Amino acid sequence: MSELLTAGLDVGSSAIKVVVVEDGGARARVLGQAVERIRRREAARVAQDVFESVLRDAGVEEGDLAYTATTGEGEIVPFRTGHFYGMTTHARGAVFLCPEARAILDVGALHTRAVLMDARAKVLSYRMTSQCASGSGQFLENIARYLGVTLDEIGSLSQEADAPEVCSSICAVLAETDVINMVSRGISVQNILRGIHDSMAGRYVKLLLSAGARGTVLVTGGLAADPGLVAALVTAAEQFSDRGKLDIRSDERSVLAGALGAALWGAFRARRLEASGVTP
Repeated sequence: MSELLTAGLDVGSSAIKVVVVEDGGARARVLGQAVERIRRREAARVAQDVFESVLRDAGVEEGDLAYTATTGEGEIVPFRTGHFYGMTTHARGAVFLCPEARAILDVGALHTRAVLMDARAKVLSYRMTSQCASGSGQFLENIARYLGVTLDEIGSLSQEADAPEVCSSICAVLAETDVINMVSRGISVQNILRGIHDSMAGRYVKLLLSAGARGTVLVTGGLAADPGLVAALVTAAEQFSDRGKLDIRSDERSVLAGALGAALWGAFRARRLEASGVTP
């Protein structure tokens, strides 16, 4: 099978992920990748800039691409060839990164979802968190800002905790009030963050189990890069093991799962169109 060059762009509410993939059908390899936070800029402009940067790094011209696929809020990208739904792209990216995975936990800035899929990345079912922001990356970012730490510091600080403080509130507003009270009581940043991670992880594991997830689960989305949350998820999975065995994993490219899946589905669609005599 001939090799195709495709690009995938995952446009999130807080960051844009871009990959360029060389797909040979049975195998694929990533030629270039990038993650860029939007930071109050125009998302479409950021997407364009990151896309062009990744192409340069990969040594690829835009005209060489057989398909440019978007996911997430990628409808805002004017140069896309096509768009794919987020659950299907994260599932496909997860199977690429971890072939034995049969479920994903996609933890984004605004929501979290548990998705079950088969070995071919076909989505079988899913569950999502409620609309409350306390189960999201945006909530964690707000807490980090209040505590005076960066997002990159959260994971390592959380893992330094020696007496995690329980954060019982599931409402974002009440949870932030809890944190204010913890600070006034002299609770360390490390113990506050681990308490929040534990609270989030417990909710996420229950979400996975309620969706019917068992076996290997790959964490995707922006918070997949938070080692403190991943560690809390592993612990929570052990605590709920009587309800089902979960093997929680994260890959160094988990944040790119949506973009990877978009690029790979783009290659699949490009071949189907070519076989039918249609130019993408």
